[in-house]
Amino acid sequence: EAEIAGERISYRIGLIGEHWALNSVAALAAAGAAGAPIGAAADALAGQTALSGRGARLRLGPAGRTVEVIDESYNASPVAVAAAIRNLHRAELAPDGRRIAVLGDMLELGESGPAAHAALAENLVQAEIDLVFTAGPLMAHLFDALPELLRGARAETSADLLPALRGALKAGDVVLIKGSLGMKMRPLVEALEAAAG
Repeated sequence: EAEIAGERISYRIGLIGEHWALNSVAALAAAGAAGAPIGAAADALAGQTALSGRGARLRLGPAGRTVEVIDESYNASPVAVAAAIRNLHRAELAPDGRRIAVLGDMLELGESGPAAHAALAENLVQAEIDLVFTAGPLMAHLFDALPELLRGARAETSADLLPALRGALKAGDVVLIKGSLGMKMRPLVEALEAAAG
């Protein structure tokens, strides 16, 4: 629900996450400011779906033995990773499922990079994430800051991380894959798709 230009509206969006809800309010406000009917603009948001690399959800594997992958492989910043972790926390789990975060370096943060990566440990603990895998030298700071129980594996590249990730997954898990585009996290999504195929 939102109030846009004095008009109260109740609507649904086809995307999951608080950040998408906030973006939808901005989109409706822009539509209203441009003179478009806000109700029609809100109706259009219901059909919106997440794109590959930007939150698409994939159910992989045979019925009863699926793993859900949240593909956030296109980009990463401290704010975007924190939002993705919150979405992972909200994911519905099968009875024996776990929440697993697979995170690649957030690039182009300059001198604040190591501290920004390590600070994500608090988000992961608060979100009750069960296992964390990291790729890249900056994410090593996060891995070292994690409680030992949450440490899955770490590697320099996403390709090097794949064997440990594959070996750890089990039916019912929900897996978030996120990192800067330069970290090549998308091939992890593709490899899991191919293995399930």
